[in-house]
Amino acid sequence: MSDTSIQPDYAALATAPVCADPFPHVVVPHFIRQDDLPRLFASLPDIRSGGSFPPSALTLSPLMQSVVEAMEGPELRRIIAEKFHLDLDHAPTMLTIRGRTREKDGRIHTDSLAKRVTVLLYLNPAEKESWQKQEGCVRLLRGPHDIEDYAKEVPPVEGTLLIFPNGPTTWHGHRQFVGQRYTIQLNYMTEDARARSELRRHQLSAMAKKFSLPGVSV
Repeated sequence: MSDTSIQPDYAALATAPVCADPFPHVVVPHFIRQDDLPRLFASLPDIRSGGSFPPSALTLSPLMQSVVEAMEGPELRRIIAEKFHLDLDHAPTMLTIRGRTREKDGRIHTDSLAKRVTVLLYLNPAEKESWQKQEGCVRLLRGPHDIEDYAKEVPPVEGTLLIFPNGPTTWHGHRQFVGQRYTIQLNYMTEDARARSELRRHQLSAMAKKFSLPGVSV
């Protein structure tokens, strides 16, 4: 593998079990292999603002760009479709990158139903004390009212991949955390008007952020 590209561990994803509680999901520790993490951590974009950034709004290193391309690539799509018995052949994709989490982030929610599947790749070192205190760790919840009523907790660390098809009961969130917290979010979208509207907003947001937001660089 070259110094400017990373090959995720597709085999680990292919063999990972689908868990049903509290809703169907897959967790893959080290989807980005441990040997690749130090150089990827060193090449993450310097995102100083909260919110989600389309890749086109950031200046990405070649290494980070290779990860983005892998996330949007056919192999990941194929394995996810097989694992959850979905037809994703023509599903549009929407990918964003977060670098910081704010006080208001992580509240209990379900994703937009225009998003058929949510894929989250966490790119943070495991040593942070906040993760050990369960701050900023994503929880898959049994209902919409209690962040402590969770079936699975996923620390946002070390190239962990979390995948779940969306639905009206896919409640998730995390305890409040403020600070650096890198996540790549990929969504396979529906092909209806609602999804087209959301993708248009995504494209307009990319243009606005590219030309107006300070403090975003490699």
